[in-house]
Amino acid sequence: MGLYREGPSRFFATYGYMTGLVLRCVGNLCHVRLEESGQECDALVKGNLRLKGIRSTNPVVVGDRVQLIPTSDAEVPFHITGIIPRRNYIIRKASNLSKESHILAANIDVALLVVTLMRPETSFTFVDRFLATAEAYDIPVVLLFNKIDLYGDEEEELFRKWQAIYEPLDYPLVRISATERIGLEQIQAYVAGRTALLSGHSGVGKSSLINALLPHNHLRTQAVSEAHGTGMHTTTYSTMIPIAPEYGGGYLIDTPGIKGFGTLEMNESNTAHYFREFFALSADCRFNNCIHINEPQCAVLQALNDGRIAPSRYISYLSILSDEEEGKYREGE
Repeated sequence: MGLYREGPSRFFATYGYMTGLVLRCVGNLCHVRLEESGQECDALVKGNLRLKGIRSTNPVVVGDRVQLIPTSDAEVPFHITGIIPRRNYIIRKASNLSKESHILAANIDVALLVVTLMRPETSFTFVDRFLATAEAYDIPVVLLFNKIDLYGDEEEELFRKWQAIYEPLDYPLVRISATERIGLEQIQAYVAGRTALLSGHSGVGKSSLINALLPHNHLRTQAVSEAHGTGMHTTTYSTMIPIAPEYGGGYLIDTPGIKGFGTLEMNESNTAHYFREFFALSADCRFNNCIHINEPQCAVLQALNDGRIAPSRYISYLSILSDEEEGKYREGE
């Protein structure tokens, strides 16, 4: 580690700290890429770093730009002393701590949500919760329908149902097969030169997809449990993978498989804002503070009755309001 002992950089001498990009974190130990030199090293979170108003299980996350100061420890040459303000982040309720949150990643340009219609089947509610959270932080989402090589007539019919719901809302749907290398060019167009978050249930094929997109990474994969039709975790913490220039550059963030997605910072006054069709229709509601449950002359309820809003979207909306009422998130909903 003699590189760090030769003397402070010009940046550190001027500002009293260096800056780095967090590539992964395990507890308080993070692996960072120094922005001044491009080199990678370990850094320990110093003190109690918490963002105002957020009780998080992981105050420093993948994608964070952080402030660093040198240490005298050759193995951990830096301490993280501050977080540079985030542009955005994807956050959810911690599954076993109702008053805590878990941030998947920060400073995201696009989120790629992997959806499967079998082995395991992704629910509308899970997707809608993810979309609403991304909408709240202005993060565009692309829905990747993986394992299309396994589709039969039933899955094709179900996919058309998903299309009818989400394409009119301007959410892109991309049909892919990681194992058969179908649709990779479309994904690369969304990812190249950007920071892309990859998320979804365990078993939907995220690691296989990364191996197909970036074959030099060789991530571990595990089969879906035949007994339960669910995936087994292969990623235990989020990791930010640099994309080589020949693949377009940028970063791909691999996240652990998620069973449920509890929402945060959503309540009766704002949840409808994060459902695109609800927000567009709400201007025609009789009351400005309409929450679209039982109010008279509610444009959203009228659209639901007319078939212009998918029942699954309205069920998802009510489930998020239920989170707020109960004060906790029940994993698996």
